[in-house]
Amino acid sequence: MINIVLFEPEIPGNTGNIMRTCVATNSKLHLIKPLGFSLEDKYVKRSAVNYIEHLDYTVYENFDDFKSKNEGTYYYLTRYGKKPHTSFDYSDSNENIYFIFGKESTGIPKEILKNDLDRCMRIPMSQNVRALNLSNSVAIMTYEALRQQDYNDLFRYEPHKSKDFIIE
Repeated sequence: MINIVLFEPEIPGNTGNIMRTCVATNSKLHLIKPLGFSLEDKYVKRSAVNYIEHLDYTVYENFDDFKSKNEGTYYYLTRYGKKPHTSFDYSDSNENIYFIFGKESTGIPKEILKNDLDRCMRIPMSQNVRALNLSNSVAIMTYEALRQQDYNDLFRYEPHKSKDFIIE
């Protein structure tokens, strides 16, 4: 299972977009407090549209609380990462994979990263940008894992349309 972990997210619009991505990809969302907004916030609901009712998510008091309740392989997206995100094998769909993303302003604290440096990664980009938008980074990582898993049971066509529909 693919798990998306947001460490102390600050921007409701990003989290709302990530919620929608999680619903679209059958991924679970883990939110680690403090949150920079209320989950009732109109901006979260606007970004997540009406998919939030289908979202599988859990909120944790802190990182230790999260770790104590979740076993699997942790991957950290960080500016300190030395390996590209494509250098890891996410192909085992039976493995619990956790992609951990830091807060928008400061990322993941070094104290958390120091024990798992071999699983710290960075999405390659030009020298002109420090980091991509959080919701874009989540989508890139989630779909890379799904690509390696041949997209599991996700629909390859719009479910309420005929898959045989061809534009002529």
